[in-house]
Amino acid sequence: MVLDLEQKTYFLITGASRGIGQTMAIQIAAKLKAGSVVVLLARSVDGLNKTKLAIEALKKDLKVCIFSIDLTKAKESEFEEILHHSLSDSDEEGKNFERAFIIHNAGSVGDVSKRAVDVSDTSAWTEYYHLNLFSTVSLNCEFYRKFIGVPKLVVNLSSKCGIEPFASMSFYCSGKAARDMYFRVLAVEETKDSIVLNYAPGAIDTDMTELVQKETINEDLSAAFKQQRDTKTMLTTTETTAKFISILESGNFNSGDHVDYWD
Repeated sequence: MVLDLEQKTYFLITGASRGIGQTMAIQIAAKLKAGSVVVLLARSVDGLNKTKLAIEALKKDLKVCIFSIDLTKAKESEFEEILHHSLSDSDEEGKNFERAFIIHNAGSVGDVSKRAVDVSDTSAWTEYYHLNLFSTVSLNCEFYRKFIGVPKLVVNLSSKCGIEPFASMSFYCSGKAARDMYFRVLAVEETKDSIVLNYAPGAIDTDMTELVQKETINEDLSAAFKQQRDTKTMLTTTETTAKFISILESGNFNSGDHVDYWD
């Protein structure tokens, strides 16, 4: 199966103000057919505007919408409003698109300075899971309600940490595992017009891996990240995005699969 990205698409991506989300937004927008709608979500308005300007510089005749939102507190009504306001009156039911495409990229690593037995604050867990799981699920539900009958491509930005435990990463590993399983269930249930992918982009040179390198109590992990940075072997957002797009375009995966950059 070859997946054609060059269609009239409603494309929404979270965490689009920097890092891998920004790169994916720009590179995928470059593939889309004129008349497509690109929706960028993140907290930073400045970052969102930079991504929007980069997409508009492609001169692809795309409508680009930005929405600043705090996903640690977001509710379903906010996601419903975003979907509503990003569509024109003629597209209100989402029927004028050849595909609806969503990338759930936004996320955080959590507190990596503690062991699993030391993270007992339930409010910290609730806030972490609201950002990294609950808001993702809620947005995805609203996305499906809006694009009934439209072919859908759903991508969850996953991690090796979702299938393998790493010391100091109890927040991140458990959150990624929960997200992976939600999207695997989605793939089993929504077989008629959906393609679902859990994509693990590898360790990337971003603010998140810098934070882990500096703050983790896992000395082996910190040393590995430092060694990759020092030798310039850590992946860039451009490298992993190129691999991601090639995976989509080849379509060489089953809906619901977990596919790693290194596979």
